[in-house]
Amino acid sequence: MSSNTPLLGGNPRATPVRSYASHVVHVTKVTLASSPVNFLLIFAPLGIIAGKLGWSSNAIFALNFLAIIPLASLLAFATEELASHVGETLGGLLNATFGNAVELIVSIIALKENQVRIVQASMLGSILSNLLLVLGCCFIAGGWNRLQQTFNQTVAQTMSSLLALATAGLLIPAAFHASIPKSEQYLNDEKILALSRGASIVLLVIYVLFLVFQLKTHKQLFEGAIEEEQSDDVERAQNQNIAAGSKDEEESSLSTVSSLVLLFILTVVVSVCADYLVGSIDDIVETSGLSKTFIGLIVIPIVGNAAEHVTAVVVAVKDKMDLAIGVAVGSSLQIALFVTPFMVLVGWAIDVPMSLYFSTFETAVLFISVLIANYLILDGESNWLEGAMLIGTYAIVALAFFFFPDTQL
Repeated sequence: MSSNTPLLGGNPRATPVRSYASHVVHVTKVTLASSPVNFLLIFAPLGIIAGKLGWSSNAIFALNFLAIIPLASLLAFATEELASHVGETLGGLLNATFGNAVELIVSIIALKENQVRIVQASMLGSILSNLLLVLGCCFIAGGWNRLQQTFNQTVAQTMSSLLALATAGLLIPAAFHASIPKSEQYLNDEKILALSRGASIVLLVIYVLFLVFQLKTHKQLFEGAIEEEQSDDVERAQNQNIAAGSKDEEESSLSTVSSLVLLFILTVVVSVCADYLVGSIDDIVETSGLSKTFIGLIVIPIVGNAAEHVTAVVVAVKDKMDLAIGVAVGSSLQIALFVTPFMVLVGWAIDVPMSLYFSTFETAVLFISVLIANYLILDGESNWLEGAMLIGTYAIVALAFFFFPDTQL
């Protein structure tokens, strides 16, 4: 009987294979269930096929545009899963980096193709989209059936001040350019480039200090209200786990290795889709009549901000305005203090003249948008009318850039 015992267990090598396959299935299920926009993933292979087979520019742009929306959401999900395993400090750095992975990837690819106008427009567009459109939708979604919503005023003031500083980093090069006499314009580009690179280093240092402020020295300001708001969700989740028979935490989260593998795969796929997306822009400009500025400032940011938009609106509906403010204003802050200066340094490294100089019209739009948003959030309260103001401002900005011609910087 003992000699037949090994036969009862079957092939011993089958167990690891089945275990690995089961793990892959589990990771896939958890990943696909992470966001309601993941059904758009069907456009990822279609977009790549369209680029490979040389379909029309409109088809390549549209398919890869739709593909990047769920990919951005999955990148945010994988980053959060990885951040939960590596501690607060490193997790904060990971969220700062991969939280804007789509903007970074699209911008780096565009820089390599010397599409500086697209990069600058997408940076400015991401700031405006998060600050006006996403925040405005949060105020309306959360406040339409409530008299007033409140959030942490101190945190809002800190973010507003940093956003004003970042805005100054973009306004000063434009003022510098306007102040140089026309007789010395031949030196202008070099001076603006040097100023931009120096200012970018300063802004990145400020952003690192903000991370220290947020994650270490004053983290209670950022965590106190959020922890209180999340307590009900935590209790519900615990009750669900108890009712389900004490399920392992692994049932609803990814391991460190799984998160890293997922991040790598998603980064590769986003890079391919972004490459085709950027490569089709010139033809789109010629055939559609849209300017590069409008495509970069209005159209492309919708892709990168899709995940933040959904997340912010959902938590605003649940009356968790600290989280909504953190997502909307925090994303604008990351673009202004981290991504834009970082792209200037990337351009410096690959010898592409990426600078912080934007046209007078663009800097005026940014200044007005930041001024309105700061004025509305400084009191620590919001309502649906304030959301309508922000969305109205964004609509005017979009309309203005629809008619605004491309500028040669």
